[in-house]
Amino acid sequence: MTENFYKTTPWPDPETVVAPLVNDPVFLIFYTEVYYRHLYGLLQPTAEQRFQSYENYCKLFNYILNSEGPVDKELPSYWAWDIIDEFIYQFNTFCIYRNKVIKRGNNTEEINLLKNNPTSWGAYSVLNVLYSLSGKANIKEQLQAIKAGKDPLSVAGEYGSKKLYKTLGYFSLVGLLRVHTLLGDYSLALKTLESIELNKKAFFVSVATAHYTTYYYVGFCYMMLRRYADAIKAFSHILLFISRTKNINRSAQFNAVSKKSDQMYALLAICVALNPTRLDEVVHTGLREKYGEQLYKMQRGGADALALFEELFIFAAPKFVSPSVPDFENNALNAVVSNYHTKLFLADIQNSVTIPLLKKYLNLYATMDISKLSKFLETSPDQLRSILVSYKLKNRQVRWEGGDIVEGEYANTSDVDISLENDLIHISEIKNSRKFADWFIRNTFKNYLLQDLISGKQEENGHGKKDKKRHDKNNN
Repeated sequence: MTENFYKTTPWPDPETVVAPLVNDPVFLIFYTEVYYRHLYGLLQPTAEQRFQSYENYCKLFNYILNSEGPVDKELPSYWAWDIIDEFIYQFNTFCIYRNKVIKRGNNTEEINLLKNNPTSWGAYSVLNVLYSLSGKANIKEQLQAIKAGKDPLSVAGEYGSKKLYKTLGYFSLVGLLRVHTLLGDYSLALKTLESIELNKKAFFVSVATAHYTTYYYVGFCYMMLRRYADAIKAFSHILLFISRTKNINRSAQFNAVSKKSDQMYALLAICVALNPTRLDEVVHTGLREKYGEQLYKMQRGGADALALFEELFIFAAPKFVSPSVPDFENNALNAVVSNYHTKLFLADIQNSVTIPLLKKYLNLYATMDISKLSKFLETSPDQLRSILVSYKLKNRQVRWEGGDIVEGEYANTSDVDISLENDLIHISEIKNSRKFADWFIRNTFKNYLLQDLISGKQEENGHGKKDKKRHDKNNN
C-alpha cells in the first residue's frame, strides 16, 4: 500500500485518522512509531514533529519497561531492530538539526521551541532507554551463560525469558555501541559488546542492517583506538559478506545498507595506508576500484597524503554529536563536533604519513645512519627520531584473537622492526616465514595412514574372495 499510495506522501495521520478507527492505544503507539519513521524517510520534519516523535518513543518504552509484569506482545526481529535503529537515528539527526538552527539564528520561534525543550532527545535519555532495555532482559548475563555452556533461562529472569525483551535487550547493546561511538567514547563503545561474540552464529547476523551496523562501528572504534589490524579484519569481513550476497539479497533493506559499503571501503583504505597488509582478493579488488588512486597517494606519503586522509575520514566517519545541550545565547562557544574529531584523528596520524616511504628505505638496509636516512626523507635528524618512535609505537598494536573484543594481546604488526643505538639504526626482519618442513611432515604422515588404510581394505577384499572361491568349490 505504501508503494502504491504513499510513496511520496506521509501515511494517514495517527490522531485524526487512525485513532477513531482503531480503539487500541497500544496499536496506536506502534503505528505512530512507523508513521514517523516513514515521515523521516520522505521529508525534513519540523521541530514540532521531532518532539512528537520523541514523545511517542517515550510512550512506547514506558509501556515496555514500566508495565505491571512483562508485556505479552511479540515483534519480528527485524522490527525490534528497526525500533532501536530509528530511535538512535532520530536522536542523531535532531542533534545535527538543532546545531544548524542555532548557527543560522534567523528563526526565533524555532530557537525558543528548542530552548524550552532541553531534555527532549537528550543523550542521557537515549542512553537511559538503551541501558534499561538491556538490563531488564538480563541480556549480558544470558550471553555469558551461553558462552559458559549453561542454560540462559536460568539467569534470564521474568522479563528476559520473553522474546520481546530478549530481542530488544540484545539490539540495545548494538545501539549502545553506536551511541557511544557518536559521543566519541570508543573504548566504552566496544565494552558494551563484550558479551557478544563476533561470528557467523551471532544473533545480529539474522537482520541485515544490524549485521552491517555492528561491524561498521566496531571497525571504526578499532581504527580510532589505533588498532588498525583489527579494524581491517572487521571491515574485510563485512565487505566480503556484502560482495557475496549482493546478487542474492535484493530487499530494500539490503539496498539501503549496501550504500554504507562505500564508507567502509574508505575507512579500509585509511587503515591499509596506515598498516599495509594482505587483503582477500575480492575485497582488494573492490578497494582498488573505488579508492585505488587515493590509496596509492596515501601510501606514498608526502604533502597531499594528509589532505586525502582528511577527505576520506569526513566522508566515512559517523555524524558525531555532543552529549551536552548547546549554548543558545552564544553560538561561538558551540564547537562543531565533527571538526573536533577530525582534527584529533589528523593530529594522531600526522607522523604516520611518512611511514610508508620510511618503510621502503628500511627494507633495503640492515643498518643505517640516521643522518643518511633523514636526507632521503628530506627531514631533519631530530624530526626523524620522532618519526621512528612513532613507527615503533604504532606497529605495536593490541590484536583481537577471539573472545572479548575489547581485550587483546600486544603484537608487532609490521614485518620490519628497528632499534636505535646513538645515531645508528638497526633494522631486522621479523616476518614469520612459513614452516614448510612441518607441512611436509604432517602431510607425509597423513599419506602413510591413507596408504595403510587402502592396503588393509585390499587385503580384506582379497581374503574375502579366496574364502568365497573355497566355499563355492566345496559346494560343487
